[in-house]
Amino acid sequence: MTSEIQPRVVATDAALAFLAEIQRDHPEILFHQSGGCCDGSSPMCYPASDYRVGETDVKLGEIGGVPFYISGSQYAVWAHTQLIIDVVPGRGGMFSLDNGRERRFLTRSRLFSGDEACPLPLQRG
Repeated sequence: MTSEIQPRVVATDAALAFLAEIQRDHPEILFHQSGGCCDGSSPMCYPASDYRVGETDVKLGEIGGVPFYISGSQYAVWAHTQLIIDVVPGRGGMFSLDNGRERRFLTRSRLFSGDEACPLPLQRG
């Protein structure tokens, strides 16, 4: 039995609509999954020209045509997990483009089941 390939990152309809709103002000953006510290583990949204993707960052995929990265060390922990980007009321990360819009992106997750195909990303930063 062949499994359907599952994307490593997906977004809810609400997150895609919020993303489109942000893109009206900032057309070229990217996401990086925060690893903690000041902004917790929020998905951070930056102007593409303002963020330097690191050598060990892993591109998980795209949501709404926007690239989504995670650090290599964090990917090692979440390798068997699908990230689901959603939007909730609240303030975004201090430097994230969702800050000041009274909504913020939020990462939910689910483990891939044993029969789901989830190939490892080949793209690094």
